[in-house]
Amino acid sequence: MILFDLRCPKGHVFEAWFRNNASYDSQAKAGAVSCPACGSRKVEKAPMAPRIGKGSEATRQQMAAELAETKRQLQELRANVEANCDYVGGKFAEEARRIHHGEVARRDIYGEATDDEAKELSDEGVEFARIPWLPRHDS
Repeated sequence: MILFDLRCPKGHVFEAWFRNNASYDSQAKAGAVSCPACGSRKVEKAPMAPRIGKGSEATRQQMAAELAETKRQLQELRANVEANCDYVGGKFAEEARRIHHGEVARRDIYGEATDDEAKELSDEGVEFARIPWLPRHDS
């Protein structure tokens, strides 16, 4: 397995694992790799530094602290979205289009969309973001 830093045309950089370089090439060519921030399927490998060695205990502790902070930020983001946006469920793509085209009043929404729906929204110029929700600890 190999970890690549990838970048979309909007400059979003993200990581993804692939079996090997050829696996990345075939998936990217088929449009199976998309930016988690904007849904763009036009991604390319970004410059990255190789990871060498297993690192020290201090490095592992730093990484654990950074992971915990990222999780905290994602939980805070989710709480903010849920408190301030309307949940539209599986009708997200439809409602986002209606707002984009001015058919309904502009408001903040959240819900679910398939990869195909997200690609269509992106192709149509509808602004949205895909956020990785963490599982709730209270459920």
